[in-house]
Amino acid sequence: MDLEKSPAERPAVPAEGCLTVAIRLPVRIVVLVLVVPVRMLWDALVVGGRFLRDTVLRPVGRVLQWVAWAVFVWPWVTLWRYAVVPVGKALAWLGYVSLVVPAVWIYETVLTPVGHAIAWVARGVGAGFAWVLRGLGAGFAWVLRGIGAVLAWVYARVLTPVGRAVAWLLRGLGIGFGAVALGVYRVVAWLVRHLIVVPALWLYEWILAPVGRAIAWAARGLGWLVRMIFTGIGAALHWTLRVLLVLPALALWRWVLVPVGRVLAVVAREVGDALGHAWRVAGHLSLAVGRFLGRLFRWIFVEPVRWVYRSVLTPVGHLVRDTGLRPAAEAARGVGRVTRQALAAARESARQTRADIRRMLFGTPREPERVPLAKDRREPGAVGTRTLGSSTTALTKD
Repeated sequence: MDLEKSPAERPAVPAEGCLTVAIRLPVRIVVLVLVVPVRMLWDALVVGGRFLRDTVLRPVGRVLQWVAWAVFVWPWVTLWRYAVVPVGKALAWLGYVSLVVPAVWIYETVLTPVGHAIAWVARGVGAGFAWVLRGLGAGFAWVLRGIGAVLAWVYARVLTPVGRAVAWLLRGLGIGFGAVALGVYRVVAWLVRHLIVVPALWLYEWILAPVGRAIAWAARGLGWLVRMIFTGIGAALHWTLRVLLVLPALALWRWVLVPVGRVLAVVAREVGDALGHAWRVAGHLSLAVGRFLGRLFRWIFVEPVRWVYRSVLTPVGHLVRDTGLRPAAEAARGVGRVTRQALAAARESARQTRADIRRMLFGTPREPERVPLAKDRREPGAVGTRTLGSSTTALTKD
């Protein structure tokens, strides 16, 4: 099995021109010389910033956070928890006791019976009014029925004949007026047709229409002439601008700007690649320099300080602790114990003295009499009790 790709399957690598190869090496050398100090300065700033963050800013931030909590948050939390909440609960209980409970009692014991009584009275009054209104309605209905009968007789016997006579008269007058209006309309229409419409049609067909057609033909010819003039002027301007502006600009773009742009693009790409390569190389150099400086600092400062701490300061500290601090601490603890014992003895003596003075001034207080308990009253004393181990029982007597 062939694990390698055939030449036809391998991706085509774009060939680089001589300009790219000629620009790459000097650009990378120059960029490396310029970037190495910047990268080392940047790495130094990063290390210093991390050291400052870990040793100064973070502890200061924690202290400021604690101070802000203690100054701004904790007082309000304490005020809310131990002042506002208890006061609110007390006010709620007081409002419930002073407002809700009396209101409920008044509603249940006063307002509800009064409302029931008012509703009963209102129902009785409403029933009375309904009975009265029912009677009045029956009377009014009887009166209205009488008035309606009278009006029906007047309409049937008086108004209907009069209305029919008036309608017959108005119908005759309408027929006469219609005949007169129709004759007048026909006369006016004949006069308008023969005096206005027929002369206007003749004037339009034989004078206005030919004159309008001639004007339209002249306007079309004039428009064609103007269009041809402007077309020629436009063509002349088009070729003039094309020869004077477009072709030189196209030649400038094709033969000058495009090659220069490609060269600048190659230079910019190579400068970008050189910057990335130089930044990575400078990072490795900066890391090596940082490690060297770290080891040098460790050899010059850290190891001597560690040796001094382990070989000199630790034995001296142990010696000072064993010979000075520990005996001093034991002596201080002994002095503290003696002092506490002396203070306890002094307090006991003062207590006894106060008790003696109180007994001399007021006498010894009388002991309260002991009240015998129920079982003491029911059971005999220790001497008269009956036990199985005593010889006074009937079973163990000789």
